[in-house]
Amino acid sequence: MIEAAMIWNEPNNKSHWDPEIDPDWSRYADTVIRAGRAIASVNPAVARVLGGMSPIDPHFVTTLDRLGALEEIDVLAVHGFPLDWNLWQIGEWPAKVAEIEAVSRGRPVWVTEVGVGSFGAEEVQVFGVDRTAELLIGRVPRIYWYSLYDLPREWGATTRHREAEGSSYYRHFYMGLIREDGTPKPSLDHYARHADRMGLMQWFHYRDPRLDDAVAWMKRLGVKHLRTGLSWADSFREDAIGWFDRQMEALADFDVTVTFCFTPEHLGIAPHHTSAAREPQAFADFCAAMIERYAPAVTQRSAARG
Repeated sequence: MIEAAMIWNEPNNKSHWDPEIDPDWSRYADTVIRAGRAIASVNPAVARVLGGMSPIDPHFVTTLDRLGALEEIDVLAVHGFPLDWNLWQIGEWPAKVAEIEAVSRGRPVWVTEVGVGSFGAEEVQVFGVDRTAELLIGRVPRIYWYSLYDLPREWGATTRHREAEGSSYYRHFYMGLIREDGTPKPSLDHYARHADRMGLMQWFHYRDPRLDDAVAWMKRLGVKHLRTGLSWADSFREDAIGWFDRQMEALADFDVTVTFCFTPEHLGIAPHHTSAAREPQAFADFCAAMIERYAPAVTQRSAARG
């Protein structure tokens, strides 16, 4: 079941939202307001999550609050990768959460992506799983480890500068608990000890061949909470709804936070997935349609029958 809908992914990260198009966050705030209202109009029981911040930035939250966006948000989300990309240490996680709690106006803070890669050594990832669990389980209501699978090299990572980013780019391909060839890393057994309390964040690409295996692994591990995405850009592909239906049916046994993001090239101010939409209501309409299809409100009559 869908328990939450996230409005965009890492909007304050220039790899996912173009700061040249939206330097003051007003377009993103408008997007959040429209999408939040659209989601609530279909099913007010679905928690509306502000796209996970990366970097973790209280000023970003206060800016959106000033622009009125938090009025349509139920949960704030943060992403952190202190052993791979962030300029702070893993032990600072509680303090980082507290920074956002201080400006959340009472809204809960979820950690919707946290990970440690095996780029340097697989032993580092083992440490990362256990230390993350120690620091965050019981500290926040939801935690999502990124990710179950290594990203296949031939797919490429969703970043702006790719190989020019050096090791920062190549680390994207080592964040999984399972290698590209399907073999588990030592960290998988350590994650299994926490799987019922620390969910997974796993992107599934259009017609992703790993979907069924991923579901089998997650059930074997005892995963309860999953974060994934439904791409607005992918919705214009051939038989997109058929793929979305298959994906969401396969994930029906998990409590899902679904992320809505990625601008279709033909609908952006610039022809890129990071661009703000020319018509932000079109994105809101997509969010509403997806909630209507996969998480419709349960009427009193249908609830009584159940």
